[in-house]
Amino acid sequence: MEEDELECAEELEAVLQLAPEVQLAIEQVFPSQDPLDRADFNAVEYINTLFPTEQSLANIDEVVNKIRLKIRRLDDNIRTVVRGQTNVGQDGRQALEEAQKAIQQLFGKIKDIKDKAEKSEQMVKEITRDIKQLDHAKRHLTTSITTLNHLHMLAGGVDSLEAMTRRRQYGEVANLLQGVVNVLEHFSKYMGIPQIRQLSERVKAAQNELGQQILADFEEAFPSQGTKRPGGPSNVLRDACLVANVLDPRIKQEIIKKFIKQHLSEYLVLFQENQDVAWLDKIDRRYAWIKRQLMDYEEKYGRMFPPEWCMTERIAVEFCHITKTELAKIMRTRAKEIEVKLLLFAIQRTTSFEGLLAKRFSGSTLADGTGPKKPKTPDNPFHGIISKCFEPHLYVYIESQDKNLGELIDRFVADFKAQGPPKPNVDEGGAVLPSCADLFVYYKKCMVQCSQLSTGEPMIALTTIFQKYLREYAWKILSGNLPKTTSSSGGLTISSLLKEKEGSEVAKFTIEELCLICSILSTAEYCLATTQQLEEKLKEKVDANLMERINLTGEMDTFSIVISNSIQLLVQDLDGACDPALTAMSKMQWQNVEHVGDQSPYVTSVILHIKQNVPIIRDNLASTRKYFTQFCIKFANSFIPKFINHLFKCKPISMVGAEQLLLDTHSLKMVLLDLPSIGSQVVRKAPASYTKIVVKGMTRAEMILKVVMAPHEPPVVFVDNYIKLLADCSTDTFQKILDMKGLKRSEQSSMLELFRQRLPTPPSGAENTSSMSLAAPTPEQESSRIRKLEKLIKKRL
Repeated sequence: MEEDELECAEELEAVLQLAPEVQLAIEQVFPSQDPLDRADFNAVEYINTLFPTEQSLANIDEVVNKIRLKIRRLDDNIRTVVRGQTNVGQDGRQALEEAQKAIQQLFGKIKDIKDKAEKSEQMVKEITRDIKQLDHAKRHLTTSITTLNHLHMLAGGVDSLEAMTRRRQYGEVANLLQGVVNVLEHFSKYMGIPQIRQLSERVKAAQNELGQQILADFEEAFPSQGTKRPGGPSNVLRDACLVANVLDPRIKQEIIKKFIKQHLSEYLVLFQENQDVAWLDKIDRRYAWIKRQLMDYEEKYGRMFPPEWCMTERIAVEFCHITKTELAKIMRTRAKEIEVKLLLFAIQRTTSFEGLLAKRFSGSTLADGTGPKKPKTPDNPFHGIISKCFEPHLYVYIESQDKNLGELIDRFVADFKAQGPPKPNVDEGGAVLPSCADLFVYYKKCMVQCSQLSTGEPMIALTTIFQKYLREYAWKILSGNLPKTTSSSGGLTISSLLKEKEGSEVAKFTIEELCLICSILSTAEYCLATTQQLEEKLKEKVDANLMERINLTGEMDTFSIVISNSIQLLVQDLDGACDPALTAMSKMQWQNVEHVGDQSPYVTSVILHIKQNVPIIRDNLASTRKYFTQFCIKFANSFIPKFINHLFKCKPISMVGAEQLLLDTHSLKMVLLDLPSIGSQVVRKAPASYTKIVVKGMTRAEMILKVVMAPHEPPVVFVDNYIKLLADCSTDTFQKILDMKGLKRSEQSSMLELFRQRLPTPPSGAENTSSMSLAAPTPEQESSRIRKLEKLIKKRL
């Protein structure tokens, strides 16, 4: 029995394990604080709660009675609920049957309503069918009445039109014809009806008759033969023009063409090719004639033609086309007689007349494609309508400008020789040659003038002339006037200024020559910038399809070469002035120096030359500061390697001598760092690029002397110290260091062998340790580099 009870309890417990969602819903519907209602109820914990101590067991009977009472109440509640659910099934079936009966009744009612609706819809359709028929009948009747009215109007209008045409009542015809044409459009669908087709043909016949009649009236009033004209406009012709607006456009065009031709017939006679007034020198008379004719037309015939015909503008445009053709013909015949002044006079008068037309007329009649297309002059639709004929003869103008520019360059050369180089101009930061501004002012004048004449091929030809004389100016005025050195009669060479003449003073440029070089440099810089602007302006003036053919890069490169040569001359002059001092340094007996004193005389000499040249150059290049910086950089790159090469010639050197040289090197380093602002009241910080070069080069010279000062015993320490200080893996440089220390050949051999052993392992792929050398180039390498540079400059010039 106990086992059965346990199994029953386990089954009951399994049944009572509800899902968490169900348990949560029960707690929300029937909230309870009773531990017996909790899903995780634990009987042991509950008993321990009722009897926490042994003393509390004395009340066990009372607790058991309460629980039994609670069980009896639960049983009663359960019994009541179960009994209450006994009749639920029967009640549910009864309610379902009642619901089904109600649904059947509702379905029957809905079917009745649907049948009634269909009957109502059929009734409405029958009613609306009658209404639609009435609507169609009304619409057809209205259309028929309207069509009959139109037919009556058309028939009456055609009769009236034919009668008025015979009586030349153009005023009434103009209004009536437009109405008849509009009414006839309504019968386009009925052209299959003979009567309608007959009326349409009568309208066309009337239109043709009107067109021929109006043309005949104009021919009678303005005969093609002869120049006799009536005293004034006719009202009949004025009304005829209104009729022509309604007729075929060809009638209107024919009237305009005949009238303009007759109106300009006198012009063709007066300005025939064989007439004296037809030539370019009397071109003003052509334009004066047309101005009088236009005024005469406005006075006599201004009201005869409708304003929308723009007859005044059409007469002017046709005059322009005739003039362009006649001028082109006569210029081809008398091409040899065309001179520059005469051509420019004719072009100036013509463009002025075109500008007058642009102010007076809108250019609406040019939309046919007869007018010129000038994208570069959008404000003047008449630009080039006549002046285009001068373009084939603009070679005369181009040749003239070629000649004038050649004479201008020759005058610049003569003036330079006569006036000499420009005076030093320290206050304004260097003088730009006046001829430079004159040249570009003339260029601008020519460019503007030519662009007014043509924006096509003549502009390209003018650009070629500009390029030619830009190069000539750079060669004859700038490069040709750079000072020459006395050491070379064959012209300026770079290598000549680098040749070292031992025991002799190197010829220096005078202050005037230095100022001249700076002036030429400033002029070349101005020319470079202005040439770039000139190229941009030329591209703005020329036609879009020709822009790619304008390229002044070669001329800008020429001025860049002049700038480079000028800077090189300044560097060579200062560099050459320092050569004797460096030669004196290398010839001093440094092993006999007994004590360290102030800086050596050769340092004082170098500083003196720097203080003499640099302020002059700086003040004369104040307006082109970047090129002064280039001068400083190039001088440092030239002087420092040369100083190090002469330093290697100082051998042997004692410890005291090395200390003196180290002091001299430091003095030179300080002077070089201060070189950009030396002698200036305004101290500026030297450019970082220049400072980096000086510090790197002079620090190397200092490291060389520190290595020389270091004891060569023990040899391993000396070699390692050399590698650490100089980071130079070249055996040539190490050999020179040993020579400066005055070591014997036997000692040098062991040192060299040790040096090769102590060299760091070269990186993979390195085949020659000399490639790791950071030493300055040897004199032979420097000479080879200079010769290549000299050849390149000669080739470019």
